Amino acid sequence: MPELPEVETLCRQLRQVVVGTRILRGLILDERLGKMEGLEGKRVLAVIRRGKVFQFQLEGGLSLFFQLRMTGRFHWQEGGDIPPRARFLLSFPHGSLFLTDVRRLATLRCSRGEDGFPRGCEPLDGLDHRRIFEIARQRRLPVKNFLMDQKVIAGIGNIYASEILFRSRISPLRRSSSLTLHEWKKIVRVTREILDRAVRCRGTSISDWKDLFGRKGEYQKHLRVYGRAGKACRRCGAAVRRGVMSGRGTFYCPVCQK
Repeated sequence: MPELPEVETLCRQLRQVVVGTRILRGLILDERLGKMEGLEGKRVLAVIRRGKVFQFQLEGGLSLFFQLRMTGRFHWQEGGDIPPRARFLLSFPHGSLFLTDVRRLATLRCSRGEDGFPRGCEPLDGLDHRRIFEIARQRRLPVKNFLMDQKVIAGIGNIYASEILFRSRISPLRRSSSLTLHEWKKIVRVTREILDRAVRCRGTSISDWKDLFGRKGEYQKHLRVYGRAGKACRRCGAAVRRGVMSGRGTFYCPVCQK
């Protein structure tokens, strides 16, 4: 599933490609996405991201909200055939933007205003560790699940939650309420460092993630714990463990992370 760095990568690329240009045609290729009318001739004013959600701001106060979810991808093409499993098309004078989606889970909504964003704090804007601490002290769920709660922090998913907690030396199994203010300060600092670097690397390509132009990301070269079950911890040499939390694979070092 694309997480914040992957979505931010697409957002920055889309700004360079479509902002300021007019839509020639908007076409729904999968009826499950719903109906879409009145896009023709509208200029794209801005492409904004919050968490894992895109907003295309169009002329006339209209907005398109996209969430890629598990397997949604954006592809930019200058000519050529419609790609396999395409669900949506925006055509511009200089090329076409396709939404492809193997599992057909991505969502699209057309509305006026900014009511399509998650409520959680935006990590790249700078998290307030004191605020996160106050919220967490009332929660009993494991800290990894807390980090992935989009109502608290928008954009962090399974890969980056595992990496953040490893770098912070905190077990994903600990209750959120057990963490100290100092530990949350460390988590907030590490979160920004990891996400910033992942964005510079254009995301993590473990399975099928590619950017707007079909290129793989590079942050997988910097992963320290995710996907390394049974291998030696890069810090202490102990075997990395894999557990399952809320149906998600969770990777951690039982020695380094307390």
